[in-house]
Amino acid sequence: MKTFVAVLGLASMVTLAACDSKQENKVENAYENKADALDNQADNMEAMADNLTGNAEAAAENAADSLENKADATREEGDKAEDAVEKKQ
Repeated sequence: MKTFVAVLGLASMVTLAACDSKQENKVENAYENKADALDNQADNMEAMADNLTGNAEAAAENAADSLENKADATREEGDKAEDAVEKKQ
């Protein structure tokens, strides 16, 4: 699922990049990079959870879910920031 969302997001970025200004792209890239880093942390946390059991596994899965939610929120913030830059132009 994550791979599909990432591919879909990448395709959307490529499509939008053709009509975005340099400033919009800079803002979008900054937020996207931050969100990608959070997704990577979540992936690492999930991999670690696979080696745990019981409450420790559940805690690690919850932490991974939290990181994924932060990544999603960061992408939404990036979209809003990009829209704000676009409106100024």
